[in-house]
Amino acid sequence: MNKIVSFLRLEFLPSSTDLALLVLRVWIGGSMLVLHGWDKLAGFKQMASSFQDPLGVGHTTSAALAVFGEVGCSILLILGLFTRFAALGGAITMGVAYFIVHKANLTGSNSGEMSYLYLAGYVTILLAGSGRYALDGKGGSRKSAPASGKK
Repeated sequence: MNKIVSFLRLEFLPSSTDLALLVLRVWIGGSMLVLHGWDKLAGFKQMASSFQDPLGVGHTTSAALAVFGEVGCSILLILGLFTRFAALGGAITMGVAYFIVHKANLTGSNSGEMSYLYLAGYVTILLAGSGRYALDGKGGSRKSAPASGKK
């Protein structure tokens, strides 16, 4: 019985929060960069004047902020450099996309499902930090509060 429970718990796989954070950073950052940000960067001149302006700051400024969130922050996230700042930038970008552009709609023709899922990844990284395998981690010197919450 113990072997079955051990198997169902997948105890044969090593558990590593640092490795999980690396996978999450590279997965979220890489897919945002390749699937969303790169096209905006490459076609910036053509699309900037007609880009949505959900915050009322101007079409070009809105496009530049989206490129910053989807390209600049994604690169920082992948590298694990200024990770929490990058995650915050990505979270703000996806928060605007989900709550304002898609009106917090998860289904239908104007679905914000993708921005909602990216937002979850960014918030997770924002709360957890970069992990050991990051330029922020400097080979393992990650700062965190003790489990009791006291410093």
